[in-house]
Amino acid sequence: MPTGMVYDEWERAGRQLADVLDSSSWWLGDWLVYGKDHYTDRYQRGIRAAGLSYQTLRNYAWVSRRFDLPRRRPTLSFQHHAELASMPIEEQDLWLDRAEQRRWSTKQLRGAIRAARQSEPRPCAPAEPSHHLNLPGGRVQWWHKAAEQLGVDFEQWVMNTLDSAAANALEELVKREDRKEVSSLKSARSEGLAERTRPVAISA
Repeated sequence: MPTGMVYDEWERAGRQLADVLDSSSWWLGDWLVYGKDHYTDRYQRGIRAAGLSYQTLRNYAWVSRRFDLPRRRPTLSFQHHAELASMPIEEQDLWLDRAEQRRWSTKQLRGAIRAARQSEPRPCAPAEPSHHLNLPGGRVQWWHKAAEQLGVDFEQWVMNTLDSAAANALEELVKREDRKEVSSLKSARSEGLAERTRPVAISA
């Protein structure tokens, strides 16, 4: 920071830096999406070379995929969009309009969504059995810190992380099954070739 900076200059510099920080979230998300789409076998190497957190980038990329460029609101932050990323497109646009028109902060948007959900009539349906996880002490607090660092609602962060892990596991399962099928086809082909090239005794 230059010496002798007056308050207005300092405040303007803060706004500019905040804009750069917000833009960088979109840039990094788009960068990872492009790498995953074009360099499937090498994009993780690029992430390591850049020295960036893979999980953080996955969150950025997930939001970037949910909002293509024409649907992004320049007057709203990346975190505004992240709050809405799990919703259907129609709901996303509705809440983006409201946040834009009413100039909500991310916190105000989150509160409005929570209030709207609480006021919705809930259908009478048999309660699903609840599942409880026994977690080591401090683990939940650690997860809260991670979600807070990203500026994402804790429950949303947990669901996004678990969904991402499930998608990766299922994708790996499909790849494994594909490899088995290819291996089986190669084996069958090899056996067929061996059958065709087996020497046959011919009597004189």
